[in-house]
Amino acid sequence: MQKEANVVLGEDWDGPSSGVESELRKRREQRGFISLNRSPLARKIITFNLLALVILVAGVLYLNPFRDSLVLQRERGLVIETQLVADVLEAHFWDAETLPNGASVFANLAKLSLPAGVDAYVYNPEGTLVASTIGIERSGIPPVSGLVQNTRSTLITDFLNSMWEGVSGLFTSETESDGFGSTVEPPLEFVQKTSDGSTQVNTGLDSQGRAVFTVATPILVGGVNLGSVAVTSAEGEIDFLVRSEREQVLQMFVIAILVSVGLSLVLASTIANPLSDLAAAAELGRDKNARKMSPNRVRIPDLTARPDEIGRLSGALRGMVTALYDRIEGNEQFAADVAHEIKNPLASLRSAVGTLRVAKREDQRDKLLDVIDHDVRRLDRLVSDISNASRLDSELVREEEEQFDLLKMLGNINDYLGGDAKSKGVEFISDLPAEPIHIHGLEARLAQVFVNLITNAISFCEDGDAIRVWARKRENRVLIVIEDTGPGIPDQALYKIFQRFYSERPAGQFGNNSGLGLAISKQIVEAHGGVIWAENIRPTDADITSDPLGARFVVGLPV
Repeated sequence: MQKEANVVLGEDWDGPSSGVESELRKRREQRGFISLNRSPLARKIITFNLLALVILVAGVLYLNPFRDSLVLQRERGLVIETQLVADVLEAHFWDAETLPNGASVFANLAKLSLPAGVDAYVYNPEGTLVASTIGIERSGIPPVSGLVQNTRSTLITDFLNSMWEGVSGLFTSETESDGFGSTVEPPLEFVQKTSDGSTQVNTGLDSQGRAVFTVATPILVGGVNLGSVAVTSAEGEIDFLVRSEREQVLQMFVIAILVSVGLSLVLASTIANPLSDLAAAAELGRDKNARKMSPNRVRIPDLTARPDEIGRLSGALRGMVTALYDRIEGNEQFAADVAHEIKNPLASLRSAVGTLRVAKREDQRDKLLDVIDHDVRRLDRLVSDISNASRLDSELVREEEEQFDLLKMLGNINDYLGGDAKSKGVEFISDLPAEPIHIHGLEARLAQVFVNLITNAISFCEDGDAIRVWARKRENRVLIVIEDTGPGIPDQALYKIFQRFYSERPAGQFGNNSGLGLAISKQIVEAHGGVIWAENIRPTDADITSDPLGARFVVGLPV
C-alpha cells in the first residue's frame, strides 16, 4: 500500500490507513474552493478587507475634494465673467452720472456673448432691477472646439441618489435649501452688499438641491456707484461633473470590491483550509479514539513544505504528536520494567516465606530471615527510586533555575564523599580550577548527578584504587570528569548503563542498587541542555582491545 504523503502517525511509524484519513479526504472533496458558511476565519478575512475598502471610499466621498475644487474654480470663473460685464457697462456709460434707462442697458447686455445658462442682472443703487439677459436669444454664439461635455453614464450614482432621496423623503416634508432656495434671481439684500464697492459671491441650492452660483459686483464710473451687476450660473452644471467624478470612484470601488473578494477568497483558502484540516485531523482522531477500545494514533497532515506559520504549526503538531506517543510508549515501557523489577524480590520473598514455614533448624531460619530482610530493603529502595524517577519530569518543570558556582558545589561534594573513599582505602583526588565557573540551572539536581557518579565510582573501587574528579572550561561549555581505576565497564554494557533498571554489579553487591541512578542522572543532565557519556580508560588508543585501566564518566554542561 502506498503511504499518503500528507499524513503521518509519528515520524517513524507506518501502518494501515485509518478511517480518519478517508474522512479527511471526503471533507476536502465536499468543501470546494472555500466554504464561507463553515469558516469563520474566511469570513473575517473578507469582512475586514471590505471594511477597510468601504471606509476608504466613504472617506473620499465624504471629504469630496473634487467637488470643492470644482466649486472654487467655478466661483473664480464667474467672478471674472461678472467683473468683465461690469467693465463693459462702465466703458459704455463712462460719462454718465447715473445709470441710463433699461432699454439702453438691455441693448448693451444683448451684445454680450454669455454662455448658455448664465444670466446677468443689472440693478440701480436702490436695488431695483433695470435690465437682465432673460429672454435674449443666444443661438448665434458659435460653439468652442474642445469644450464638448462628455455625457458618460452615471448609473451607480443615480441609483444611490434615488435611494438616498427615497430615504430622506420619509423624514423631510420638503427639500431643504441653502442660499437662494428656489429663487433664480438674486435677492435684494445680496445685491445691496456691493454698495461698499466689494464683489460678493454666493453658492446656494435651488429647490431641487442643485448648485447655483451667483456673483454681484458694483458698476463704478469715476468713483461713483451707478449700480450693480449680478451673474448667475446654470442650475446643476457642477452637480453633473460631480456625478461623473463620483461615478468613476464608485466604478473603481466596485472593481476593487470584486478584486478584494477574489483575493480574500484565495488568501482564506490558503489559510483557513489548512488550519481546518489540522483541526479536523485532531478532532476526528480524538472522537474516534474515544469510541474505541484500541485507539489509533492521531494523523496530522504534513504541511511542513509551506514556508509560513502554518507550515511551522504543522511541523510543531507533528513533532508534538510524535513526542507524545514516544512519552506514552516510554511510560508503558517504564511500567513494564517496574513490574519486572518488583517481581524478582517478590518471588524471592515468596520462596523464603514458604521455606521458612517448613524450616526446622535455627540456622536455616536465621538465613531465611536475612534473605527476607534483604529483599524487603531491596523493595523499599526500588520503590523509592521508582517514585523519584516518576516525579522527576514534573519536578524539573516546576523548580526555578538559578545561577550558582559549579566548582563550589563540586568542592563540597568532594569534601563529603572523599572521606567515604579514604575509609575504604581509595585515594580521592580533586582537581578543580581556582576561578569559579557559574552556570544556570538546578543546583540540587545537578548535585544529585555528581553524588551518584562519585558514589558509583567508590562502589567499584577496592583498596589501593584511586578516584579523580576534575573540571575544565571549554569556550561555551564546562566538562566535569569522574575517573576511577576500578575494573572498568564491559564493552557490551557501555551503551546500556544509562538504561532504566540496567545494573552491572559484582556478585557481592547484588540487590544493593535499583539500576535507576544513571538513568536519572542522564535525564537531569539532558534537561539542562548537557550531555553525559561513559568510556573506559585504556593504556593506549591504538589498541582498543587492551584491558581497561578504569572507567571515566564525562558530563558536559552549557555555561
